[in-house]
Amino acid sequence: MAEFRTSRRAQGLGLAILSALAFGGSGAVARPLIDAGLDPLHVTWLRLAGAALLLLPVALRHRSALRARPWLLLAYGAFPMAGVQALYFASIARIPVGVALLIEFLGPVLVLLWVRLVRRRPVSRGSAIGVVLAVAGLACLVEIWVGIRLDALGLALALGAAACQAGYFLLSDAEGDTVDPLAVISYGALTATALMTLLARPWTLPWNVLIGPVEVAGSTAPAPLLLAWLVAVATVLAYITGVAAIRRLTPTVAGAVAYLEVVTAIVAAWLLLGESLTTPQLIGAVIVLAGAFAAQRSIPDTAPATANAQTRDGHEPPVRA
Repeated sequence: MAEFRTSRRAQGLGLAILSALAFGGSGAVARPLIDAGLDPLHVTWLRLAGAALLLLPVALRHRSALRARPWLLLAYGAFPMAGVQALYFASIARIPVGVALLIEFLGPVLVLLWVRLVRRRPVSRGSAIGVVLAVAGLACLVEIWVGIRLDALGLALALGAAACQAGYFLLSDAEGDTVDPLAVISYGALTATALMTLLARPWTLPWNVLIGPVEVAGSTAPAPLLLAWLVAVATVLAYITGVAAIRRLTPTVAGAVAYLEVVTAIVAAWLLLGESLTTPQLIGAVIVLAGAFAAQRSIPDTAPATANAQTRDGHEPPVRA
């Protein structure tokens, strides 16, 4: 039995790392498509529509979930899938990929601020420390001492992605939830695609961009290949392996591994886009991650984390971009 548990944890760790790596590359893969002329909303729609199509068999097998928790599925589609991804892709068109993802990971910090300032409920000392660290790290990221060098709209969009993440934390009530996470993901993708169809208006999409090459790391790559990677690897594979991992690991371990996504995003952006962070920004990145992780581990049970990888005690890793 002990050997079985050890093997199961090892499998879970491998799957969690694979999921974080797959999620982390999404920004670096999407950015060349945006630079080639696609609107961030169009890239978001293509990603979600492709994922919804691939996950359609999963949705059909879990039709009962739609009847049992329709509002959960709608919330997941609207906030962490449509909202987070659309705002994240819009932000990386204006600020570095790594910075945008780090700001997005402030979602748990915004939850705690809402709980303390709006609901006027006490938070733990660990929560307060996490918030202070995250804010200090954010100040380093934007290099506030030189007047914030980053694009203001890009920063606002990234904060919007964090707010969508926080909004789902606050709206979701996972206590006693028995909906299969794969059902939540598949119906979330379908819901998000429907919402993004109204916003992105895919009939205006410049389809010619998707049939030619795009510039990547000083060379060129077929646009269809990047899109296929964004859909199949950075979305479908990433979500499915994340679900499989969380079922084999403790919430603390799974949550910690999830932050490898940020490291992956920074490295991928450096290799594929030539983006790099300054030394103060790298220090800020570490501080932000420490603060966000501390905040996430302190979110009250009445404001549980996302349903993308439901665990035994209601705590899950953060919403992914």
